[in-house]
Amino acid sequence: MTRPNTVNKPLSRAERKALLLAELEQQRIDILVDSDTLTNAASPLDSNWRRLKLPLYIIGGVAAVRIFRHPGGAMAVGRKALASYMLVRKLKLLAKVAS
Repeated sequence: MTRPNTVNKPLSRAERKALLLAELEQQRIDILVDSDTLTNAASPLDSNWRRLKLPLYIIGGVAAVRIFRHPGGAMAVGRKALASYMLVRKLKLLAKVAS
């Protein structure tokens, strides 16, 4: 775009607009191509998810009913999980301080 022996003039507003519109159009095309590639790459995962969705819903429903009927067990598991998480955090902090 630059020529020797000439002064670089700034682009006019219409030229800048045309360049930006062309760049936008190219980006739209790239997005369409990438979305098609993503759809093709993810189709095996989607088909497997559709196959597993119903059993996962059933398992989740059974677990929810059990938790609602007997919340004490879930609370105990939650307390143990929280205590374990806090213990791990403290051990990491101690390891960081010790080193």
